[in-house]
Amino acid sequence: MSENYPLYIMFALYLLMMIIIGFLSIEKKGSVGGYVLGGRSMGSLITALSAQASDMSGWLLMGLPGVVYISGLCNVWVAIGLFVGTALNWLLVSKRLRIYTELTSSLTISSYFSNRFGDKSGVLRIIATFITLTFFTIYAGSGLVAAGKLFDSMFNIDYTVAVLLGAGVILVYTLLGGYQAVCKTDLIQGWFMFFALLIVPAVAYFYIPDDAITQICAKREVSLSIFPKECGFMGVISILSMSAWGFGYFGQPHILTRFMSISSHRELTKSTQVALVWVAISLGMAILIGVLSIPLYNDPVLSAQNSEKVFIKMTMDLFNPWLSGLILAAVLAAIMSTIDSQLLASSSTLAQDFYAFIIRKNATEKELLLVNRLFVASITIVACVLALNPNETIFSLVTFAWGGFGAAFGPVVLMSLYYRKMTFQGALWGMVAGTVVMLFWYFIGWGKYLYEIMPAFIVGVITIYLVSKAFPQKNEKILQQFDTMKEILNQK
Repeated sequence: MSENYPLYIMFALYLLMMIIIGFLSIEKKGSVGGYVLGGRSMGSLITALSAQASDMSGWLLMGLPGVVYISGLCNVWVAIGLFVGTALNWLLVSKRLRIYTELTSSLTISSYFSNRFGDKSGVLRIIATFITLTFFTIYAGSGLVAAGKLFDSMFNIDYTVAVLLGAGVILVYTLLGGYQAVCKTDLIQGWFMFFALLIVPAVAYFYIPDDAITQICAKREVSLSIFPKECGFMGVISILSMSAWGFGYFGQPHILTRFMSISSHRELTKSTQVALVWVAISLGMAILIGVLSIPLYNDPVLSAQNSEKVFIKMTMDLFNPWLSGLILAAVLAAIMSTIDSQLLASSSTLAQDFYAFIIRKNATEKELLLVNRLFVASITIVACVLALNPNETIFSLVTFAWGGFGAAFGPVVLMSLYYRKMTFQGALWGMVAGTVVMLFWYFIGWGKYLYEIMPAFIVGVITIYLVSKAFPQKNEKILQQFDTMKEILNQK
């Protein structure tokens, strides 16, 4: 306890700061739009950093360095795919989605699907809500697993207690401040993560003797080549599988809502520039941390199961307790920035697209705010239950949830913004086809050869196109709305 008190103090201060931000972000008017999307008033910097912080999560500081430490640089293709996917999401989706969701008065991705295609039956809303709840609960569970491993590694706190502690703090400030609190905390968390990713490899480099990396890699049979061990066709498939992570961006509600909440689509040009610089440097530094950890812990000290703790171990070994506490707060920041966004996005979807649409169509603003908060608490409890298994890896849980959203929503979002004659039937069957193919591919085990998101995404896009051709779009209001979106987009 005496040795760790600086870590306790730094973490306590950080958690207190997050809770204070939650109190300061409480909206006096208490509007649903303010709680869910911040009243569409967010600036370019906060949009960029909150989007990227909520995107990368504990996977950036724990999952990616850990997999490089164990397996080598062949995993760099995941980072390449993520960077390309991030860039395409900002360049192809952000402005059009911002304009379209305002034109259709949509506060969530589920409501956008329904309003974009004039779905009065509510089928799109209901299916999208069910998918959102399922995959976000798993996704949030992965974040709580990371939180549990972090506190267990640093303070020897019981894993279950650690999970509940992390969930409790996130729950407090998300319940209090809603979207404003989530974005403001994500802004701070984004800077924390960036700082940690710069300073740790810079210091670690000076502790490594010349040629140590190549020598130890040869001893442990860890390759520094970016190309996989498989040759020929299977090698190409392996690269495609890792790069396929980029497809997921088009369907992640917690990232897409950042585009929807900015004050103007014109501000997204600045946001795009900031976001791409941040993500390029952050991914590069995370990979470098994984490489530098190989000679530092060449036994290997960490097993495959515990490899995700390599960033934590490196920080605690190289820095004094006070600075370690500050740097490792970045890991907690990465974890919290994703979980809070997921909780808010999923609870908003349940409140707006299930409760207000099916159960209480005449619900008041005050009632919807209460329901939003109740759903935040409920989803947190379920995610905690999923996270109580310490043998789950962050990487495996994120892989499943990321693939699910990318397969189900990605084709629908992308096609809805570019295919003028896309129809309700196309969106419905594209969403179903993408989800079914993803689950089928995953559960029969083909995912070990090719990440399920790629075939599912391709099937989803083809399905949308063919079904929309079979059932042509004849609603002039919907067609005019698409034209209006393009006119606003082209205005200088």
